[in-house]
Amino acid sequence: MGIHQTPAWQALAEHARQMQRIHLRQLFAEDPDRFTRFHRRIPGLLVDFSKNWITDRTLALLMDLAVAADLPARRDAMLRGERINSTEKRAVLHTALRRPRGASLLLDGRDVVADVHAVLDQMEHWVEAVRSGAWRGYTDRPITDVVNIGIGGSDLGPRMAVHALGAYAAKHLRFHFVSNIDPTHMARVLEVVLPETTVFLVASKTFTTQETLANAHAARAWFLRSATEADIARHFVAMSTNTEAVRAFGIDPANMFGFWDWVGGRYSVWSAIGLSVALAIGMEGFREFLAGGHDMDTHFATAPLADNIPVILGLLRVWYRDFCGLSSCAVLPYDQYLEHFPSYLQQLDMESNGKGVTHAGVPVQYATGPVLWGQVGTNGQHAFYQLLHQGTSVVPCDFLAPRAPLHPLGDQHRMLLANFLAQTEALMRGRTLEEARQALRHLPEAERERLAPHKVFPGNRPSTSIVYDRLTPRTLGRLIALYEHMVFVQGVIWDINSFDQMGVELGKELAGALLPELVPGAAVGEHDASTAALVRYLRAEDDTPAGD
Repeated sequence: MGIHQTPAWQALAEHARQMQRIHLRQLFAEDPDRFTRFHRRIPGLLVDFSKNWITDRTLALLMDLAVAADLPARRDAMLRGERINSTEKRAVLHTALRRPRGASLLLDGRDVVADVHAVLDQMEHWVEAVRSGAWRGYTDRPITDVVNIGIGGSDLGPRMAVHALGAYAAKHLRFHFVSNIDPTHMARVLEVVLPETTVFLVASKTFTTQETLANAHAARAWFLRSATEADIARHFVAMSTNTEAVRAFGIDPANMFGFWDWVGGRYSVWSAIGLSVALAIGMEGFREFLAGGHDMDTHFATAPLADNIPVILGLLRVWYRDFCGLSSCAVLPYDQYLEHFPSYLQQLDMESNGKGVTHAGVPVQYATGPVLWGQVGTNGQHAFYQLLHQGTSVVPCDFLAPRAPLHPLGDQHRMLLANFLAQTEALMRGRTLEEARQALRHLPEAERERLAPHKVFPGNRPSTSIVYDRLTPRTLGRLIALYEHMVFVQGVIWDINSFDQMGVELGKELAGALLPELVPGAAVGEHDASTAALVRYLRAEDDTPAGD
C-alpha cells in the first residue's frame, strides 16, 4: 500500500479541506499561547513554526503520517549505515563525517569513523603548513590564493561555507571557486592570481568529472607557462580516490585527500571536499563546524518526533506540497554571510527529492520535491517580496536571523531584525480593505477608495522563523545538518531515494555525444530537427537559424 493510501494520509487530506476556511489571524486571536506550543529550542537555536497553517490536530496527524511511513526505523537505518541508497546499493553516512574521535561505526567490518579522523589528521597537517607559511610555492613564496575547482556539491558546499564563515577566515589567504565549464569562469580567476603563490584544490572523487577536469587542465596549462612539471606538486592537491589519475596529472599522492562512496556530493562539505573551508578557518574551526553538524544529528536521532525540529519542519514541507497544493518554498536568510545558503540548499533539496518514482521504481501518485529558491534579506524585499505578499501564489518561507551581529555598526543590526520580524508578521496578518482605508484616511474619500484595494494584503501566508545566537562554525554546522535531515524526512514520507541523482545523467550522455559533432565538418548524428539545426548554426555552417 502506497503512503497516499494510508489512513494517516487520508485523514490529513480531510483536515486540509477543513483548514482552508481558517486564517492565521484567527488562529492567533483564538490562542494567546500559540507561540509557546509551536516553537522548539535547542542550545543556540530557536525555531518558531507558529505562523504556519497548523493546529494541534495538524501536528498530531503529521506525526501519524511519520509513523505510517516508518520514519523512526528508516532514520535509524541511515544512521547505522544500512544501504538505504537503494539504486546504487550504498550506505548514506555523511553523519559519520562529523562523529567525534573515539566513536565507532562499522561498515562491512571497517570502522569508518577511524578512517574519517585519519583523513582529518592528514588535512590538519597540510592546512597548518599552508596557513603558517611553511608550505611554499616553487619560488619559495608563501601561498596567498586558493582556487577550489569542482562542480555541484564540490563547489556549492565549500563556496557557501567559506563565505558564511568569512568572519573567522585567515586574512592573508584569498579564496576563489571555479565550477562552470564556461572558460570565462576560470579565465577571470587566473587574471587575478599569480602562479607562484596559488594553490589549486581539484575536487573529483573519480578524477574523471568532465567540467572539473577541463578546468583543472586549463589551470595546469596556465601554470606551466611559468613553472615546470616538477613544480605542479607544490601547487595542486586533489580531493579524490583515484590515485593513478591524480599521479598522472602531476599531483603527489601524499597530497591526495580521500573520501568514500557513501559520501554524496551534496553532503560532502563535511569531508575532504571541505579542504578550502579548513584552510579558511583552520582545523580547530573546521572541527567546530563538524561538531555543530553532530549536535543536530544527536537531536535528530534522539528527540521524540513531536519535539524533533528536522522532523517537524520536514513534515511541514510535505503538508504544504501534498495537502495544500503549494509547489515552491523560499529560504530567506537575514544574514549577509549566508548569501549563498539558498543556492546551496537548492541542490541539497531539489537534487535529493526531485524524483518521480518510489524505491520500487513505481511512479509516485502524489507531489514530491518543491521548487526551492531564495535570497538574502533585506535585498529580496526590494525584488520578489511583492509576489510573496500580494501575488496569487502562496510560498511558505523560512526566515533565518542571528540574535547578535558579527560586525556591530551603528543601529543597523536592530534595523535588520526589525525587517526580519516585520516580514513574518506582515505575511501572517496581511491588511484588510477597512484597514487600508484607515491607513489612507488623510486622503480625500475618492482618492482613498481608489487606492485602498491596491493596499490590501491577503495575509495568511505561512512562514517559519529560525533564530540562532550568532553565526559561528558550530552554528553553520547545525543549520546545514538541520536542512539535510529535513530533506531526509520528506524523502521517507514520499518513499523516494533521496541519495541518487540519476536525473542529471541523460543530459551528460547527450552532451558527450554532441561534443564531437560541434567540430566543423563532422557528421551530425540523429537528432530532432531543432537540435540538428542548432548544431550546424553553432559551428558557423549556417548564417541563419533554420526557418529564417
